[in-house]
Amino acid sequence: MTPSTPLTLLITRRIKPARHADFHAWIRQGESLATAAPGYLGSGLLQPPPGDDHWQILFRFSDQASLDAWAASPARQAWLAAGEELIQHSSVHCAEGLEQWFGLKPPPRWKQAVMIWLVFFPVSLCFTLLLGDKLASLPVVLRVLCSTLMLTPVMVFLFIPLSSRLLHKWLQSDGSRPTGLSAKP
Repeated sequence: MTPSTPLTLLITRRIKPARHADFHAWIRQGESLATAAPGYLGSGLLQPPPGDDHWQILFRFSDQASLDAWAASPARQAWLAAGEELIQHSSVHCAEGLEQWFGLKPPPRWKQAVMIWLVFFPVSLCFTLLLGDKLASLPVVLRVLCSTLMLTPVMVFLFIPLSSRLLHKWLQSDGSRPTGLSAKP
């Protein structure tokens, strides 16, 4: 990691049942605390999908030194101590750059291409069968414009995330796993 490379800290937490409202208030406090830290670039909370109880908390900093200073700060340590009773389990990962924004090693490009094709082919085929005749009278540029305008959001927001979840084990099956951050979660 170079000193000026932005880093994302991904914290996965399982919350004690019936403490979710307290957890959300506690997270807002932590985000407010982080905004005052030098090098802070942003943060967020990702709700788990149905049937899962692992919340993802993201903190992004401009460089390693900024992340380390925030992680070791007395204010953050006090905030972590205040939230200990809310959490059943916690894990921390740190990722460099944008490709590992969610703390996982990206799958090989060929696996990404296969996954996207497995989704793109049936969605494109359905689109062509349903709307191909209706768009046939349009010039080719407008047909492609219409199809990409309709298919891109459907692919990006629905089918790619769904296929990523369904194929997660295969995509990550190369044996490498993210390493934990040594700082307290």
